[in-house]
Amino acid sequence: MHGSARNSPTTPRTAPRPGPRYFPREHGATAMLLAPIVCAAILLRTWRWAELATLTAAFSAMAAKDPLVLLFRQRFIWRQRRSESAAALRWFFGWSILFLLSAFVIVFVWPVRALLAMGLGIAAYSALAIFVNVTNRQRSTLFQIASAAALTSTSLATSLSGISAVAPWCWWLWVLLALQAAAGILVVHARLDARIALRKPSSSAARSRRAAHLAAFVLAAAGFAALSFRRYILAGALLLAAFGYFYDLRRQRDSAYLQMPLTQVGLRALTLSSVYAALIVIALW
Repeated sequence: MHGSARNSPTTPRTAPRPGPRYFPREHGATAMLLAPIVCAAILLRTWRWAELATLTAAFSAMAAKDPLVLLFRQRFIWRQRRSESAAALRWFFGWSILFLLSAFVIVFVWPVRALLAMGLGIAAYSALAIFVNVTNRQRSTLFQIASAAALTSTSLATSLSGISAVAPWCWWLWVLLALQAAAGILVVHARLDARIALRKPSSSAARSRRAAHLAAFVLAAAGFAALSFRRYILAGALLLAAFGYFYDLRRQRDSAYLQMPLTQVGLRALTLSSVYAALIVIALW
């Protein structure tokens, strides 16, 4: 009787567990990647389909990183196949196909020198990102600054897709967005290290705070420089970001403030970045 119950067609079966899905998990980094595309597209005041290809190429390149990191860990660290490896391989191929299709559109619009320079830059940063992730060195200050510069370079790619050249204002857009992105990354990591230090004091928290303070100081100095040239909107954007980061770093000394949910922290950071980007667009218009 028990056996017939087990073999009954009405007996519920355990549903198979869905495999991992490899979409970008770092929402802050995704915003840093996409915001420069939007800003450059607005400032270009023109439209080409290649700009959409730039968006899909940038997103697919970022999304392909996580499955590729897993595959490299399997090859060089674990040295044995795991259950999630097959899904990682499928997702990596899927994102790679989207990237190649997007690149096919871009090839007909960009100058050859720009293609070579951007291709080398993407390859170099991808190799660096995979290395630091496989070896768990994501907290490196130099890597965080390099990430800010690499992610915001999508503004240059958008200009190339829109007018087949990098507009003079686009270099300023890249630098200004990269400065704010670097400061934002460093402040977030200072917060994470400060939370860890509540349980286990370490010197890494102090180093993170120094790096974040230095980045905020650079923003403030750039803001006062813009003020001296009477670029008031630009100065306002830079000083607003600097004040926001100095305020956050000061509040990080309060253990209660450090317990704020990361989702709320992320929303605040996204709001500040969005206002900053909007002011930069107005200043460069």
